[in-house]
Amino acid sequence: MSTLVAPESRAAARARWAILAVVLFAAILDLLDATITTIAAPTIAADLGGAAALVQWLGAAYSLAMGVLLVVGGRLGDKFGRRRLFLLGITGFTLASIACGFAVDSPSIIGSRVLQGGFGALLIPQGFGILAAVFPRTELGKAFSVFAPALGLSAIGGPILAGFLIDADLFGLGWRSMFLINIVLGGIAIALAARLLPRDSGDRAVIVDWLGSGLLAAAMFGALYALIDGPAHGWTTRPILFAAAGLLCVVLFGLRQRRADSPLLEPTLLRNHGFTAGLGLGLGYYAATSGLLFVLSLYLQDVLHRNPTQAALGLAPVAAGIIVASITAHQLLERLGRTLLAIGLLLTLIGALSLLLLVVATEPTAWTLVAPVFLTGLGMGACFGSIYRIALGDIEPNESGSASGSLSAVQQLANSLGAAAVTTVYFHTSDGTTAALATVAAIAALCCTLVRLLPPRPDRNPLTRCASRSPARASTSADSRPWDPTRAPLL
Repeated sequence: MSTLVAPESRAAARARWAILAVVLFAAILDLLDATITTIAAPTIAADLGGAAALVQWLGAAYSLAMGVLLVVGGRLGDKFGRRRLFLLGITGFTLASIACGFAVDSPSIIGSRVLQGGFGALLIPQGFGILAAVFPRTELGKAFSVFAPALGLSAIGGPILAGFLIDADLFGLGWRSMFLINIVLGGIAIALAARLLPRDSGDRAVIVDWLGSGLLAAAMFGALYALIDGPAHGWTTRPILFAAAGLLCVVLFGLRQRRADSPLLEPTLLRNHGFTAGLGLGLGYYAATSGLLFVLSLYLQDVLHRNPTQAALGLAPVAAGIIVASITAHQLLERLGRTLLAIGLLLTLIGALSLLLLVVATEPTAWTLVAPVFLTGLGMGACFGSIYRIALGDIEPNESGSASGSLSAVQQLANSLGAAAVTTVYFHTSDGTTAALATVAAIAALCCTLVRLLPPRPDRNPLTRCASRSPARASTSADSRPWDPTRAPLL
């Protein structure tokens, strides 16, 4: 009998790791497309004639759609089956990438980026839910541990790949090849997913709060439009009305969360001061760092006149610092608690102030920026995996699904707001680089003041610890069931 069991076990193990490879491949594909416009935005804007507004919307549109729909994506996977939503997400993501590659003007590429982010929000939550279903609990830590190095390298490789493809001008496509390469990569992912992912029927009783999601989307769009259009064209009636409409939708969203049967954000969480402090700190920190990366890319290309490949290499120390610090932070978080987060915030603040000093007092080169850029990356690595682990430190078990989903969505929405707000400062002040770096430093300093309001120790759920090793985006089903890996903020 043993001769029959062993081959079957080996086959099952191979199948599980093949599924992991498919999920990881899709996550990498999503992360690559999320980061490429950090480098490519100036080139795309110059070609399509969108100027500063297009630079801002290219990143903001993607993150906006991702942040608004992450919670919905997780819920839809619960409702209709994760395999079905995974295939829908990767197929839609691939088609949206092709649409980006064939965009002819600013509205068409912004719309395509929204679709990319939206389908990415349907795709990413399903992968982690599938892994949780096929891997034994004892192997989940090992399975999740491969995400951190793989996605860390992708964070470096995405901008570098974008710079190389732009400068190589393959087949005369220029920046378009960054998106059209997904015809091949997305096609491979679709074929593998259709063949390897396990079937599941889902639970039709799951409730999706479409009204809450719509109000959140309207609120964020109103804020973004006002941030970008107001400084660019003057605070006329239009941006003021968009800002007012966004604020109204925030109020309506809050009321909806108090009355909905399955709210995106459990109302009890807002009475947890440690959680709300973590939510506010995460919103500020991710907004600041997202904006900083865009400003550094623009500075390297517009001021130092680096080509896209050189600019991408100039940002590589950030990603290197994130990888180094995230590995160390995972080992120290249990011992240091929120003190580790304070250290990360101070490193980010010192890095931003060092960059500001170099820009104001010297004539920096790409080489003189390496040390402060790397230092900033170390701060990000220490914070990215720690902010939400700390914020989840004293929530109730029945709140963990909603809490982790909300935190992950806030991360993406902060990326969208930060890219818009900090680049607005960059484009519409007399000394844009100095003002933008000062803004980032000010936000980082403000975040430092919130640390003492957080729980002193991180969430101690062992599965959360496994999940938090990955810098990937999370599944964000926002329900009141106990925590599971498909609802963890995989930062």
